[in-house]
Amino acid sequence: MRIVFMGTPDFAVPPLRQLLAHHEVLAVFTQPDRPAGRGYKLQISPVKALAQEAGVEVLQPQTLSIKRQNNAAKEIRDYLAKLDADIFVVAAYGLILPKAVLDMPRYGCINIHASLLPKYRGASPIHMAIKDGEAVTGITIMQMDVGIDTGDMILQRQLNISPDERTPSLHDRMATLGGECIIEALAQIEAGTAMYTPQDHFASSHAPMIRKIDALINWAWPTAKISNLIRAFDPWPGPYTLYKDAVIKVWQIEKAKTTETAPPGTILIADPAKGLLVSTGDGGAWIRELQATGGKRMQATDYLRGRSFEVGECFEYEKKESNNE
Repeated sequence: MRIVFMGTPDFAVPPLRQLLAHHEVLAVFTQPDRPAGRGYKLQISPVKALAQEAGVEVLQPQTLSIKRQNNAAKEIRDYLAKLDADIFVVAAYGLILPKAVLDMPRYGCINIHASLLPKYRGASPIHMAIKDGEAVTGITIMQMDVGIDTGDMILQRQLNISPDERTPSLHDRMATLGGECIIEALAQIEAGTAMYTPQDHFASSHAPMIRKIDALINWAWPTAKISNLIRAFDPWPGPYTLYKDAVIKVWQIEKAKTTETAPPGTILIADPAKGLLVSTGDGGAWIRELQATGGKRMQATDYLRGRSFEVGECFEYEKKESNNE
């Protein structure tokens, strides 16, 4: 099939690689280069890097909307129409496609979404599945419409989430599965055998853009729920707590057997030989790995050899939107 691919981050690379191997990719659309790193040098997206390596034309519009007499967007849309693609394939592109764009290709636009829709519509389905303690997730190939991940489903494949899995490994497995699913879905579409199943909108849930404050640990939660949050937000934005206004990243905890009762977040033990024990909503948790601002990730026992926490003090967990966005 003649395909225009639209995607930006690492998640979109395996699908693009599969499309390059099995179909004719006419052009690749990706987000404009962004400044990143300490020197704020312009960085190209992973999708752009692969497209350039494959010798495929890359376009990087700021928008595809032609409201307010946006001549640049109109030129891009005119060019997109002239490509005469059979279908547009989208994977974590980052720009909204207006209806006029959705209607351009013969088979419309299809999206590779990292959840079992209608659950976790939105920008962060992988993170939210781990945060919510899901045991199963998957990939949905869906026909795009003007809503956010609301279109008819063409194909779904499940993927198990291991109890200790974190976002990076699940992300990579999901991206690989997304590449496999898009080839299977395109074969069905081309053969005329694809089934288009409407979503149950009443069963939908939302996975919004992640803010740094979302990774603030709530010590009043059960320990297992806190552990899920830590797994979900490793490495970004990084699960954290506050100690005397200082940010402490918490990378690993373990449920503790304790009979002590104290307000959630209370430091019960801070001993280099034993470790760091904190009260939680269902007892306590040993903090096994942490990181101070400007420091390295390290075992809590190693951390306590050079720094101290006061027993009886509390880690803060109240959300202060103005200070922690």
